[in-house]
Amino acid sequence: MQPTAVPNEDWNKRVRHETPVQRLDRNWSSLLQELRVVQTGVQLLTGFLLTLPFQSRFDELTGFQRGVYLVTVLASITATILLVAPVGMHRLLFRQRRLPELVVTAHRFAMAGLLLLGVAMAGVVVLVVGLVVGTAAGIAGGIVTVVLFLTLWVVYPWRYRR
Repeated sequence: MQPTAVPNEDWNKRVRHETPVQRLDRNWSSLLQELRVVQTGVQLLTGFLLTLPFQSRFDELTGFQRGVYLVTVLASITATILLVAPVGMHRLLFRQRRLPELVVTAHRFAMAGLLLLGVAMAGVVVLVVGLVVGTAAGIAGGIVTVVLFLTLWVVYPWRYRR
């Protein structure tokens, strides 16, 4: 399958002097590097969350906090799966000349994984601040985390897409 045309293909050819296949290779390499950075963090977060039910204070959680915990751990596990999936896909598609599909799908998985990582991080803030200071402070901390996440990971970069 031939790589599909992209909006900046003329620019890539003129400025970078690269073919569509070279662009795909560059995009794939960039994506893998980004995933390497985030995978370790999300895996550590997931591991931390999976140990919480075995801690003595876990029984003290309110029904609300247990709900937040379940949403948080499921978001973190799903983020881990999505952020590691491109590696498995690459292994299964190795030497199959499916790089265009791999780059597009891995990009989508990475975006969904980052979104769920933001949810998990906000949930952790709600839990930790809620246990240390109180439920209202935990919710406020979670809201601040979501606002920061949306501002720095979505709104700010989106300004440059236009």
